[in-house]
Amino acid sequence: MRRNDRAQDKAFSLALIDRCTHGVMAISTGEAIPYCLPLSFVRVEHDLYFHCAREGRKIDLLRRFPQVCVTFVGDDRPAFVPPAMYTTYFQSVIVTGTASEIIEPAEKLEALRALCQKLIPGCMDRFEAAAEKSLRVTSVWKIRIKDISGKAKSGS
Repeated sequence: MRRNDRAQDKAFSLALIDRCTHGVMAISTGEAIPYCLPLSFVRVEHDLYFHCAREGRKIDLLRRFPQVCVTFVGDDRPAFVPPAMYTTYFQSVIVTGTASEIIEPAEKLEALRALCQKLIPGCMDRFEAAAEKSLRVTSVWKIRIKDISGKAKSGS
């Protein structure tokens, strides 16, 4: 990180991940252009979980290139600071790690439960019925967090 004065500690970084409804994951394609896509994530301990379809480009790439990078952005406010400075106040976290598909049904169910609890806690009374209907056709992946780096610039 070039601007060490903006570095944030691990507690800040984990709290920002927990507040964000999504992050953007970058996956290698094996070529010069990476593949980046927004996904809904939930953090459980030192792992990030996301769900997706059971097939497609993302799945093919993750199986070939499991090393990923995920970026989360919290506060993001462009500003003009008189007399003549344009800036942006922000909070961000970058995570690197290794993705793996969750095969074990109980872990898969608990990851989906944690994701739903984070994103739509008021609808958890319907979780069991929804999970029963979609568990077989849903893929769940875990990213083991290897490195985490938080950064922020706040307005005075």
